[in-house]
Amino acid sequence: MPRVTVLLADDNVAVLDHIRKMLEKEKDCKVVAVISDGSIVVREYLRLRPNVISLDISMGGLSGIDIARQLRDSGCSAKIIFVTVHEDYDYLNAAMGAGGSAYVVKSRLNMDLLSAINAVLSNRLFVSPTLLYAPGESGSRSV
Repeated sequence: MPRVTVLLADDNVAVLDHIRKMLEKEKDCKVVAVISDGSIVVREYLRLRPNVISLDISMGGLSGIDIARQLRDSGCSAKIIFVTVHEDYDYLNAAMGAGGSAYVVKSRLNMDLLSAINAVLSNRLFVSPTLLYAPGESGSRSV
């Protein structure tokens, strides 16, 4: 039985496929859903009960941050890992405030996603290092 079950949500099908293939190589990991429509994430979480949700911030319709709030309000116990193009502290703070446990920037996806999963499963937060040490900071930095 896998140590981690993952629901993937992103409106970019190529990103979803890349993450799915990446995680399927891990023996302790099982992708239980691949979703490109943010409006069904909460329903699928309630049906499948994965322990990790990979969630894009900028999805058509509902934002990933809005979805995370809905998940939190539904009693979601899964760890939410935001996977995003936004290398910005305002987005980071909003994502973590909405219930995120990790923030992975897509430019570092291959390097950071597995570390993020391991961190959140150990009840630790994870933020892609580019945000922790970014020389040209945008937004406020209060993580």
